Amino acid sequence: MTVEANAKINLTLDILGQREDGYHEVAMVMQSVRLFDTLRMELVSNGIALHLNTAALPADESNLAWRAARRFLNVHGIRSGVRIEIEKRIPIAAGLAGGSADAAAVLRGLNELFATQMTATELIRLGAEIGSDVPFCLRGGTVLATGRGEILTPLSCGLHAWVVLARPPIEVSTAWAYSTFDRLHGLETSWTSAMVETIKKGDLKEIAARLGNALEAVTLKAHPVIGDYKNILKENGALASLMSGSGPTVYALARDKVMAERAAAALSAVHPEAVVFVVPTTGPKENG
Repeated sequence: MTVEANAKINLTLDILGQREDGYHEVAMVMQSVRLFDTLRMELVSNGIALHLNTAALPADESNLAWRAARRFLNVHGIRSGVRIEIEKRIPIAAGLAGGSADAAAVLRGLNELFATQMTATELIRLGAEIGSDVPFCLRGGTVLATGRGEILTPLSCGLHAWVVLARPPIEVSTAWAYSTFDRLHGLETSWTSAMVETIKKGDLKEIAARLGNALEAVTLKAHPVIGDYKNILKENGALASLMSGSGPTVYALARDKVMAERAAAALSAVHPEAVVFVVPTTGPKENG
């Protein structure tokens, strides 16, 4: 069984307050892109064997993919096990939901491998127990995500664009970004509702003009290189640029592949340390 796990970007990210369960109430428009990890799964007699092509991630119960497999097996009372190999391409801790995408791919793959016939809704409900971004990664496409990110409203009109992804060689903790945001007073944003209406019109230039991320100001202040990346991309043909999630990855929207590649080349020339990809957006049917 082979499954692909697509990365995501945030077109918007509004933080609406803290919840009693310790999470934050958010409103986001999320978009899957064609940068993906590849997962290969096969039945074994017992246990969960997780193998990755990088030593930068643990291959134990602290890995979201491992946790997704254990939760799935427990829910269905399955005593046999699974071997999972993950070929990582999505940068780690980058604001692109790589870990959540892998967990979602595990749930999809095991559902088929064990013929358990869980519906999409049931898989999303199970995914929400593992991580806030897992439900979106199960659905893919262009989606309004609310609650703590697990309540999904697909935006069927979608977004069709080329995307430059650029990850600087820095690490940003999601917990740090949210806690720092909480200490800022009077920082309120409301990009998401406007973005939902704009996407319905299908005008890429207008969509680009309405990008917004409440966490960007927090992370950019600590890491000014994020602003440098954004400026270079915009100065070299990108319609707009924004940080994804809690960062540090910066992305830019472009009308076509040629413009995206031009912006990517300009960024790489100034910042050769950046890990850069040029990829298209994807719809739900392409999401693994």
